[in-house]
Amino acid sequence: MKEKTKNYITPKGLKVLQEELHQLQRVERPEVIKTISWAAGNGDRSENADYIYGKKRLREIDKRVRFLSSRIDQAYVVDPTSIQNVKIQFGASVEIEDEDSVLKLIGIVGVDEINTAKGHISWRSPIGSSLIGKEVGDTIEVPTPKGVKTYEIISVVYTEIK
Repeated sequence: MKEKTKNYITPKGLKVLQEELHQLQRVERPEVIKTISWAAGNGDRSENADYIYGKKRLREIDKRVRFLSSRIDQAYVVDPTSIQNVKIQFGASVEIEDEDSVLKLIGIVGVDEINTAKGHISWRSPIGSSLIGKEVGDTIEVPTPKGVKTYEIISVVYTEIK
């Protein structure tokens, strides 16, 4: 039996997963079933595009529902607003500066919440895992495809990740 690992996630991230699961189970799946039933009543199913596509879509929905249910069951919710720590941990918003004096704001989130465009990185990513346990003034070295990059930690705050 595979051991369940904790799925660290923020309250906002958990809500997004729960909303998607609800949408699939309560809205999309019933609509697809209705379409399949209607298409099955039209006769020959082997050449019925509505029926064939509907069955395929139903399998996709069921697969996603199983995945989301599993991720939600494994969720370990960490509310960044309740953390008071000088060391960086899951849920921190961290401002870092690279060798070229470019500032970046990074939110350390769960693997289901990654959005690099918004600066949300996984605690398991190279930069996220390098930041864990560090504090303001520390420097980290992160391996990148273009070589190792060095960052200095400028600030750490624990607020809701936007």
